[in-house]
Amino acid sequence: MSGILGIWVLVIVLSNIAAGQGTGDRDVAARFAPVFHQALGDDPRGDYITNFDFDGDWRGDNNWQNAENRAYKLNGYIYYSVAETATHYFIHYAVFHARDYKGGEKKGVWLSQIIRQGAKLSSKDPTGLLAEATMAHENDMEGALVVVEKAGDKIVFVETVHHNEFSRYVSENSERPGDGAFRLDGSRVELYIEPKGHGIEAFGTEHEKPEKGFLVYKFGGTAGVPEAAADGTVEYDLVPLATSLWPKRRKAATNLTFGAYKDFGTVAIDVLQGKNVVQKKVVVGMLATAFVGKIGGINMARPPWGWFSKDHRSDPPGLWFFDPAKIVKRDYALPETFSTAYVRLPFWAGSSQQSEAGTQRSEIRSKK
Repeated sequence: MSGILGIWVLVIVLSNIAAGQGTGDRDVAARFAPVFHQALGDDPRGDYITNFDFDGDWRGDNNWQNAENRAYKLNGYIYYSVAETATHYFIHYAVFHARDYKGGEKKGVWLSQIIRQGAKLSSKDPTGLLAEATMAHENDMEGALVVVEKAGDKIVFVETVHHNEFSRYVSENSERPGDGAFRLDGSRVELYIEPKGHGIEAFGTEHEKPEKGFLVYKFGGTAGVPEAAADGTVEYDLVPLATSLWPKRRKAATNLTFGAYKDFGTVAIDVLQGKNVVQKKVVVGMLATAFVGKIGGINMARPPWGWFSKDHRSDPPGLWFFDPAKIVKRDYALPETFSTAYVRLPFWAGSSQQSEAGTQRSEIRSKK
């Protein structure tokens, strides 16, 4: 009996890993977890990297205030998700701060309120850019996409998010287009996070220097306390998006995490089934696009599936998160031989179906 039981346990573990529910995705994310050089400004606690629920609740409208309370340690956490093709891993890392205090902790909030009122009164803002031009706001989430070539476990591309713009980086001596070359610390890319606004760039390419020095966040499997970082280094732990923010994505009267929503419609991705590439259509529907936030700009910070780049506004909503292989192929002008077919469903595709059982319509058809 013990032998049969052992076989069944192994089967369950392997099935979970194949579905992205076991330790597989975490292992990949941990192996390539970036080194974050966090620049510090006038409000260091506003620059500490932490988790959304650092204060023990899932409310977005008290994070600005609670960030001041030193009873909350603002331990180091980074959110992640992994997508996989036959040749590459696509790892999203999302970085949360309780405050975006561009323009100053108090002045930035005041300026944001003025801008917000101006946007309400203006009838000449067809692009919506004026409404996005706030300075400070409650909650902040920026991030990076790290692309790893499986052969040799080699990072080949890195894209970062800063204030609704993406920057695209390549390895040294690469002939592909990009905004510069990224640096590596062993198998980990080094990233710079600006103070106050927390835009992310490849370390060494940044234009802004820290006012109060750096904290260097490195993956260690535990969530370190910034104030206790005597040598300026803070360990961070990884949090799966699949089991933290994603389950709270739906609009509900009791949802205090998110405050803005949009219909994302149907997302179509390519998936490998045996030797064939098929297109899978998943109706994701109405999803949250911004955290609840009442200080400065209202509901301004976006989760990863809400990120977009101003130079690709015509992209379907969430494309950078839902189909990173297709984005990378386009952004780096990769040849047709670069595969965009995933070897397994990303977590969001499976969970979307499960959460809408009986009402969701999904279609698999062979690609011509």
